[in-house]
Amino acid sequence: MRTQFATLTASALLAAAVVLGGFAAPAEAADKKSKVYSVADLLKPCIEGDNDSRWGEAAEAECEQYINGFTDAITEVGYATKENNICLPALNRADEIRWAFMRWAHQNYDDRGMPASEGLLATLKATMTCN
Repeated sequence: MRTQFATLTASALLAAAVVLGGFAAPAEAADKKSKVYSVADLLKPCIEGDNDSRWGEAAEAECEQYINGFTDAITEVGYATKENNICLPALNRADEIRWAFMRWAHQNYDDRGMPASEGLLATLKATMTCN
């Protein structure tokens, strides 16, 4: 009886490992393929928005929608405040921040591999201060 139980338990564990391993493999493969959206990735549509007459409007929209989402999020959670010395422009916000981000990215060329969100926050801290 004990041998049958041990064999059954070992079989159940082996089956569970195979099934669970099948679920884990795709996630593990996806992690290897995933890439952080970097400063360089965001910089491309921001620049192309002004340089490309064919798809410039779409590129500019991609850049500014990222900026709008980011600034809306930090505003909603209460981070864009005078206490944190980040005051966002009242008018033409996305375009003003887009230009500031492009200047910041060129001045901090070695930081283009950092996540875009970190680069955008660094831009806001450096250029959108409360005076």
